[in-house]
Amino acid sequence: MLVEIGHIEALFRYPVKSMAGERLAEANLGWHGLDGDRRLALRRMRTDDRSGMPWLTASKLPELALFTPFQRADCATGDTPTHIRTPDGEELPVFGDDLAAEIERRYGAPVQMMQLRNGIFDEASISVIAIDTVNEISRLAGQSPDVRRFRPNVLIRLLRPAPFQEDEWLGGVLQFGDKDDAPAIAVTMRDERCSMVNIDPDSASLAPEVMKAVVRANQNNAGIYAAITRTGRLAVGQSVFLRAVNENREQQ
Repeated sequence: MLVEIGHIEALFRYPVKSMAGERLAEANLGWHGLDGDRRLALRRMRTDDRSGMPWLTASKLPELALFTPFQRADCATGDTPTHIRTPDGEELPVFGDDLAAEIERRYGAPVQMMQLRNGIFDEASISVIAIDTVNEISRLAGQSPDVRRFRPNVLIRLLRPAPFQEDEWLGGVLQFGDKDDAPAIAVTMRDERCSMVNIDPDSASLAPEVMKAVVRANQNNAGIYAAITRTGRLAVGQSVFLRAVNENREQQ
């Protein structure tokens, strides 16, 4: 049985990995997450890097969060951004040499913008968090609540407010809308947080107390990752339903 747990408060996508996100009124949920989400990333070009992680992220260059992807109307196509607005206000083509040079200047090593059709994700292609979780972490950290620190795709306002309620969804299914063909996702794992949550999205200044609060309050977990089980349209205000883990096992 589906149980209504809340509604979609906000939707976000991040056209370029680790750069500023876009807040959306609606979005298409495909098999590889929201259309246009993290389809671009900066590849580090240093040949002596043995970390196994080729992408430049804000954990290595916090200022990256201040770069804003956008589409210029005169050359927009699909969901791919055409330009990046730098922290200094310059508007540079996404695949241009000037943008690569600007980021190299800040990072200290060469980078190259890459585009991958199915996206560049750390763990899964869709992430969800509840407002109460964001608020509780912010309270413990002594910071003003800002969901942008947590970079979710879906922000949920719960009918039964309680922080870290997302942990109870593990193994269950979230469905967006009550129709039989409504988009749905299977909750596969908790979202284990990294230093990205410490980065102020407006200044790139660091607040280590945010991640410390997540560790202290919920063993460094905040929100969930999921796999898409049914595609469709998501929209702000849409009701969110949960099919609990026990019921899923009975149906298998």
